[in-house]
Amino acid sequence: MTDAPERPPDVAPGPIVEVDDPDDPRLDLYRDLNDPAGRVRLDGEQSIFVVEGRLAVDRLLTSGYTVRSLLVDGHQLTAAGDLVAAYRARGAPVFVGSRALVAGTVGFALHRGVVAVAERPAPLDPDRLLAHATGTPVRVGAPQLLVVLEGLNDHENIGALFRNAAAFAVAGVLLDPTCGDPLYRRSIRVSVGHVLHVPFARLVPWPAGLDQVRAAGFVVAALAPRPAADSGIPAVGLGELKARMSGPGHLVGLALLVGAEGPGLTERALAASDVVVSIPMAAGVDSLNVATAAAIALHAIAGS
Repeated sequence: MTDAPERPPDVAPGPIVEVDDPDDPRLDLYRDLNDPAGRVRLDGEQSIFVVEGRLAVDRLLTSGYTVRSLLVDGHQLTAAGDLVAAYRARGAPVFVGSRALVAGTVGFALHRGVVAVAERPAPLDPDRLLAHATGTPVRVGAPQLLVVLEGLNDHENIGALFRNAAAFAVAGVLLDPTCGDPLYRRSIRVSVGHVLHVPFARLVPWPAGLDQVRAAGFVVAALAPRPAADSGIPAVGLGELKARMSGPGHLVGLALLVGAEGPGLTERALAASDVVVSIPMAAGVDSLNVATAAAIALHAIAGS
């Protein structure tokens, strides 16, 4: 969760800065976006993250994150004139270069020639996220929803999960310590900017931190083909789980726990869950893409 900043009325509009030198140091924060290791290092050192693509860059403006600057090619100065004006109204400088210069700076042909840099906030405390979730109104008869991720390092899957979370009004996402960064550029792009509007926090220690989720009133439901061996954790279907969550006297909500494709959830995470829920599939198929599986489960539980 971030609190949307109000621009003070005395803040001057950000300047439009024409750049024609590919080595201009003012472009350093935009360099080599296709170098994952280098970007992780630079983003961490500078406490920033990068947002790419028109829709995601637009959603950054309506988030609580603080914008540092915008980079566009010359064509977008007119084609995305409203976006440029909105960033300037925040006091952010707008760097403008040729398509060749922008592509050479970021490391690839930039889709629609728009990319922004924003300040990375301090990590959100999971207790604050849980307090926010329990206080968020939900549709009558529907449970409050959280998504909990274990071991996800594919940034595109993380982005897709956040997009699904936004689609089904999930109150927040909790990640174990090994998950990838939701604010990595590809995660934000695949989420179409929705990661900027869904609160998230790291849940540490893991999986003991699931006790915090349970203490806040959430049933921890692991999405997996079967429970952990000899754990005694009950297995339920999606329909039965929804009925339990919408019946009289149900708890605050449901925390859907999902793991990485391939290894799935660890035995320790499964054993720390309250129930295991699976998706029926045709013979010979035992798994789905993690974001697809989560979307099916969220729709089944949150749908009317």
